[in-house]
Amino acid sequence: MDILIVVFALIFAVAGIIGAVAPVLPGPPLSFVALLLLLLCDGSDISTTSLVVAGIFAVVITLLDYIAPVWLTKKSGGSKYGTWGATIGLIIGIFFALPGMLIGPFLGAYIGELMAKTPSDKAFKVACMSFVAFMLTSGIKFVYSICLLVMVVTECWDIFVK
Repeated sequence: MDILIVVFALIFAVAGIIGAVAPVLPGPPLSFVALLLLLLCDGSDISTTSLVVAGIFAVVITLLDYIAPVWLTKKSGGSKYGTWGATIGLIIGIFFALPGMLIGPFLGAYIGELMAKTPSDKAFKVACMSFVAFMLTSGIKFVYSICLLVMVVTECWDIFVK
């Protein structure tokens, strides 16, 4: 049974990494579930402190992922059009793999701001901040998911070597 649990934990950990850049998957929560799954294995020695800290980080990072892009877009003078444009651009960008996911939010915010009759120089600034927000939150999610993957792999090793 432990082998099946470990396989699912590894699948969730890898899905968490994919979810760090693909907005259709909630990366940090998936990575955290991978860690939780290992608690079901005999010989698991994940500490309560590690679980609590990893869980708090998953919640904070997930909230930050929703709040930071809107906040940075507004901070740069963006309108609702820019925020919606960035979101729509990201969704459309998914269909064009990584380049689309990088360019989509930028173009979406820029086009959204132009639709709101924002001058092009200000629209460009808003689009740049939207891009920075996406990169920042994706980077944080990616680092968190990699850290949890390392924890999961280490714990899997410990479970089977003991």
